[in-house]
Amino acid sequence: MSHLLFEPLTLRGLTFRNRIWVPPMCQYSVETLDGVPAPWHTVHYGAMARGGAGAVIVEATGVAPEARISAKDLGLWNDEQRDAFVPIVDFLHTQGAAAGIQLAHAGRKASTYPEWGTDRDGSLAVDEGGWQTVAPSALAFDGLAEPRALTEAEIAEVVAAFRSSARRAIEAGFDFVEIHAAHGYLLHEFLSPLSNTRTDSYGGTLENRARLLLDIVDATRTEVGEDVPVFVRLSATDWTEGGLTLDDTVEVAGWLKEHGVDLIDVSSGGNVMASIPVGPGYQTTLAAGVRQGSGLPTAAVGLISEPFQGEHILATGQADAILVGREYLRDPNFALRAADALRFDIDYRPAQYHRAYR
Repeated sequence: MSHLLFEPLTLRGLTFRNRIWVPPMCQYSVETLDGVPAPWHTVHYGAMARGGAGAVIVEATGVAPEARISAKDLGLWNDEQRDAFVPIVDFLHTQGAAAGIQLAHAGRKASTYPEWGTDRDGSLAVDEGGWQTVAPSALAFDGLAEPRALTEAEIAEVVAAFRSSARRAIEAGFDFVEIHAAHGYLLHEFLSPLSNTRTDSYGGTLENRARLLLDIVDATRTEVGEDVPVFVRLSATDWTEGGLTLDDTVEVAGWLKEHGVDLIDVSSGGNVMASIPVGPGYQTTLAAGVRQGSGLPTAAVGLISEPFQGEHILATGQADAILVGREYLRDPNFALRAADALRFDIDYRPAQYHRAYR
């Protein structure tokens, strides 16, 4: 019997020990509001690596102060933040997991109250520590403050910010980087005609709307070198008429392949309010569509919670890896449990815990 979940996967110069990966999941746990990781992050990510994950991707990390979703988000725009990531990455490596980080700009969904820890939601006012948000066009996300449209000079600054953060990620020891172009954040806002009404070279056609993402990919590749994998997270559809479609995403993925991207992390939605048919594995067909249409490896995400479900996704060619989010929050040892369920012998169960299995 095959055990695809535990088959190694090599992308460029990096081999993942298995295909059960932890996706980026915002923790809103920066204690000092300066983007520097806290002890929480060390324990949170370290537990999942110890629990057998093949890769752990650190949550959406702002490439600039104004790029954060909230003031309690991680950042990677200065060297203090970079240096604070080093011991986290080192520990992930001691546990055998590949360490990745998602670089992000929240665009018009920035400057909000964190998801937990407060009884308020929506946009954080400037006089309360918030900031003016930016976007491709001055169109607000439902319930949030109106953003300011970026100038072309400011778009170039966004590219430079991603480039600098990618360089710091490698200096901190991360094995790969993921560029966040999903869930209604800045790069998704540029991709979708529902949020991008520009008439310059960054708006109009799909090719123009993808220009910023491709520029960032090129800048990232320049910084990380040829051996480091680069992922991109895409929302494959806006789930709304007139919005981004799976066919659009397949075309964008093809361009990303030409620009040296190694894997597409396939999610969906988040750019506008929409009715989404949520259920177990509800996005795996989107991952399959991107994989088949572009020829790029994909990772599937979205209510994947059982080992046999994950094995089925890989066995049927829908994806090359699974990203397990909520279930990993419930059980940081999910990969170890999956090995037991599939009766697959692994050699990276922590020796300190062997007595629990005798």
